[in-house]
Amino acid sequence: MERSKNDVWVGLFVLVGAAALLFLALQSANLLSLSFQPTYRVTAKFDNIGGLKPQAAVRSAGVVVGRVESISFDDKSYQARVTLELERRYQFPKDSSLKILTSGLLGEQYIGVEAGAEEKNLAPGDTITTTQSAVVLENLIGQFLYNRAAEGGNNNAPQAPAAPAPKNAPATRK
Repeated sequence: MERSKNDVWVGLFVLVGAAALLFLALQSANLLSLSFQPTYRVTAKFDNIGGLKPQAAVRSAGVVVGRVESISFDDKSYQARVTLELERRYQFPKDSSLKILTSGLLGEQYIGVEAGAEEKNLAPGDTITTTQSAVVLENLIGQFLYNRAAEGGNNNAPQAPAAPAPKNAPATRK
């Protein structure tokens, strides 16, 4: 009887530990967001969303103010349509702008909100039109290499002769 009681307690302890590990794993991967605040939805269109994923953070001044609810493709404008779920306690002007940013050099991507100056605030269902797409690292590297190759093709161009040293310049010692 005593052994059976200990087995139950050990099993319960193992289950609680496994649940805690699962919770931490989901929380760190941004797959679980526990917010019980009322929200409102707005949409935005981007030319390129990079590696943005649903449930990514929406931040303003570094504070998480919402989450990306869904991402879809608009086959009429050929842009990505991103639906955001913002917490109702955070109100932003209608002329606010969105940017897709990256945490660190190679970190996860999130949406940054820059508040505008208009007096009217965003309402549920509004569309934010001022957006800046993600910076794709591969495109930057490709553009850099292309520019370097274009500069390297002009190595045969005539060089201007070096200017002679001034006559009154002090001699340098070696």
